[in-house]
Amino acid sequence: MTKLELIDRVAKEAKIPRAAAERALNSLTGTIVEALKAGDKISLPGFGTFLISNRAARKGRNPRTGQEIDIPAVRIPKFKVGKGLKDAVR
Repeated sequence: MTKLELIDRVAKEAKIPRAAAERALNSLTGTIVEALKAGDKISLPGFGTFLISNRAARKGRNPRTGQEIDIPAVRIPKFKVGKGLKDAVR
């Protein structure tokens, strides 16, 4: 499902104009991004949890040359599936 299909589906299910559904979806995704940037965790009971994970710096190898390289530490977003969503798709 694409973003446009999701917007159309939300508009139809909520019986709201397509433009309002698009604003709501954009607001939701923007809010999640801003919260994750701030280091917050977003928990939606029955659906899942968005959180930030820290990946430590490590050594790696360039597959082409075999030369050892340094891979810097990074913060990455993660999503943990909630029990309700897990059970719904089984």
